Amino acid sequence: MLSPEQIEGWIRAGLECDRVTVAGAGRHFEALIVSPVFAGLSRVQRQQRVNAVLREHFETEALHALSMRCLTPEEFAAASRG
Repeated sequence: MLSPEQIEGWIRAGLECDRVTVAGAGRHFEALIVSPVFAGLSRVQRQQRVNAVLREHFETEALHALSMRCLTPEEFAAASRG
């Protein structure tokens, strides 16, 4: 069974990230991913970048569903300020 820490490790290994938090259990997870790589990309393009990193885990069905919130460091800072 997958753990949030495993998924976090896979994301960090494949994508430059300032912050990654993953929650969930089984095969369904939610992630907050903060990366400068997302600058200038649409929401869909950001998720495609993360999906590309996790492709093999989706293909083997180890990971079934991942809800993502993908932000740049600036967007995360602004959201944190409220």
